[in-house]
Amino acid sequence: MFIVEHAISQSYYHEYRRKSNAWSNLSSCFKPPEHLEDQLGDYRSPLMFYDGQTVETKEDWTKRRDEIRSRWMNMMGEWPSILEEQEFDIVDEEKIESFTRYRVRFYWTPNEQTEGYLFVPDKEGEKPAVISVFYEPETAAGIGGKPYRDFAYQLARRGFVTLSLGTSETTKNRTYSMYYPTREDADIQPLSLLAYAASNALEALAKMDDVNADKIGIVGHSYGGKWAMFASCLYDKFAAAAWSDPGIVFDETKGSAVNYWEPWYLGYYPPPWEKIWSKTGEQAKGLYPRLREEGFDLHELHALMAPRPFLVSGGSSDPIERWIPLNHTIAVNNLLGYTQRVAMSNRAEHSPDAHSNEIIYSFFEWFLK
Repeated sequence: MFIVEHAISQSYYHEYRRKSNAWSNLSSCFKPPEHLEDQLGDYRSPLMFYDGQTVETKEDWTKRRDEIRSRWMNMMGEWPSILEEQEFDIVDEEKIESFTRYRVRFYWTPNEQTEGYLFVPDKEGEKPAVISVFYEPETAAGIGGKPYRDFAYQLARRGFVTLSLGTSETTKNRTYSMYYPTREDADIQPLSLLAYAASNALEALAKMDDVNADKIGIVGHSYGGKWAMFASCLYDKFAAAAWSDPGIVFDETKGSAVNYWEPWYLGYYPPPWEKIWSKTGEQAKGLYPRLREEGFDLHELHALMAPRPFLVSGGSSDPIERWIPLNHTIAVNNLLGYTQRVAMSNRAEHSPDAHSNEIIYSFFEWFLK
């Protein structure tokens, strides 16, 4: 009896220490610096309907939230039905450290399958989960790739079920994204289709006995950060999200780092494509010029996260001044009665590093465990 009680007390102690450490790493990330606090810039307020009426109540926000999402989905192209009834097909498996790594296959669009890496820790019972998205699934799975991008592997070591996904084929052929129904005649902006694909991945992940379906997050860096941002904002079932230096608003001063105008993001037009990887959106076609001309920006999508928590792991694309658009989502959360739901860390370089990643891992430890 003593041994059992001692084991339980030890478990609670380790849980307490883990949560304390997570909060210690994270707590300073919820407050902008004093000179940026409450600064809203020239961004159109999400707390104002498109007809100019003001959002004053939680009920108003429910209507306004529906308006924002409906308008963006209409502009980007409506999704096909979510694929709710599928499960992963296991291609192979390998025991590694304290978890098993599976290569799995599933449909992420109605007409296209993909393969990714699924990590399942040895611990019994339901566990929180995180999807990691990037150019290809190997990097986040810790199989080659640049350092500090192995999110799926590192989170699995911390007890999360993780799924690493990527657009391997389109990365190789330099079309970089997903196109539905075809690249020659796509009727959904590619970045929105990536979000749809991640949402189908969530549904398959949620059906696993090992996964707590209410605690599934998403993370990505750069290209993957854009992908994770759109997925979590557009699909409510993502419980939390971390976006590593994607460029969280439109900004043509950052060159090709924040290049939403490209045809594989929000500037789709039928190929052949010309003048891609441009430094600005001056030659952009498709939806992107309309978004800019009509005053739309990505802070409206951020607001769809409220009151779900998200972290911007900012680097050279998302410097500390990004608190200005983030303040708009803080205002939405304030209306809803929530605090400490919008966080940002900052580093000088675009590439993630050990410190910035520890904050990401602490973020998921705090909000999903």
